[in-house]
Amino acid sequence: MRAPPLTLPLRAYRMGLSLGEPAVAGLLAWRARRGKEDPRRLPERRGLAGRARPVGPLIWMHGASVGEVLSLVGLVEGMIARGFSVLVTTGTRTAADLIGSRLPAGAVHQYMPLDAPRWVGRFLGHWQPDLALVAESEIWPNVIVGLHERAIPLILVNGRMSERSFRGWERSPRTAAALLARIAICLAQTPEDAARFARLGAPRVSVAGNLKYDAAVPPADRQQLAYLGAMIGERPVWVAASTHAGEEAAAVEAHARLAGRFPDLLTILAPRHPQRGGEAAAAAGAAGLRSARRSAGGRPNPGVAVYVADTVGELGLFYRLAQVAFLGGSLVPRGGQNPIEPLRLDTAVLHGPHTQNFAEVYRALDAAGGALAVDNGGELAATLGDLLASPARVRAVAGAGQGALRPFEGAVARTLAVLDPFVAQMKLAAMQDG
Repeated sequence: MRAPPLTLPLRAYRMGLSLGEPAVAGLLAWRARRGKEDPRRLPERRGLAGRARPVGPLIWMHGASVGEVLSLVGLVEGMIARGFSVLVTTGTRTAADLIGSRLPAGAVHQYMPLDAPRWVGRFLGHWQPDLALVAESEIWPNVIVGLHERAIPLILVNGRMSERSFRGWERSPRTAAALLARIAICLAQTPEDAARFARLGAPRVSVAGNLKYDAAVPPADRQQLAYLGAMIGERPVWVAASTHAGEEAAAVEAHARLAGRFPDLLTILAPRHPQRGGEAAAAAGAAGLRSARRSAGGRPNPGVAVYVADTVGELGLFYRLAQVAFLGGSLVPRGGQNPIEPLRLDTAVLHGPHTQNFAEVYRALDAAGGALAVDNGGELAATLGDLLASPARVRAVAGAGQGALRPFEGAVARTLAVLDPFVAQMKLAAMQDG
């Protein structure tokens, strides 16, 4: 089916980014000075490759930030097992730092270029992917148009369309349809996501499930696990993971309320953005609690009440050390964080009321008693105290959570099954070229 023509807003967007390229380059330099871009790899954000293209068919996979790119690892492994090289791109420095240690042999990482037409063209001209997979809701017009002009199939995997985003796109239906019609297949997480994509004009939509539910258990450095485990000893430990502003104060309040009952309690604060480690430590200090920051070489020795884990890619370590995990972004209206990783590591999960990013799975977890909801620091303290006082209850909650997750698994296999016809086509084309 022929894609509809680009609308006036899309043409204006493309022209604006072409003319505004110097300003976008200035924005990149400003972000680099603030530590939000890697200055050594800044040319990649302008489409200039940092390494040679692998020989043979190449699949490009893009995940904007940490959660999205980690969800792609199963697909990366599946494509490498099928004999293809894989280019993985990210849009944030945190995601790049994390994914570098997770990619198998046969995959390379680059930064995604910003959506300026010349930079996108430069990127596609160098890498010449045979197939492109984009995770969740990364709808960048110039990337979509550039792939379509080069007849490179684009597949949206783990597709997500929130009600808010849908209402925004619904105000420009012709523009939405012009972009989505250029996507070969849209594999949505849920039936609700699929319905929204279809109503906006995506021509081929199906439900494959959420790739994050098939994610591997997060790794942990064995030496660090043994070292910190020996230092902590028999202390009760819990982690407030991926917290946002305001949630560290609630975690510290919970610790203060429980200090009399558990005098050697250790609270691990892992801010969603590690650069907020200073704020987390300040929250502990304001409550009169001694803290140590991991980024500054601090350790959770016996005199430390709050250990600030302000590093990247180490949640697997802290989930293994803790009996209970509170998942942030849920006491404040940020939509919550993925509960799968702590549950896979036998950690009981607590969360606040704002879990719309993972609404379906949290509903199932709560109904099964596999996660426990709290509304504020006081409830967090009460529920946490009940769990820390009963190892059997911790095991029961974690076990119920693991059971509740099983119906959500299998998205990687379903997605790979959809990709296999494209795989066969690429293999046939490679044989004919050879």
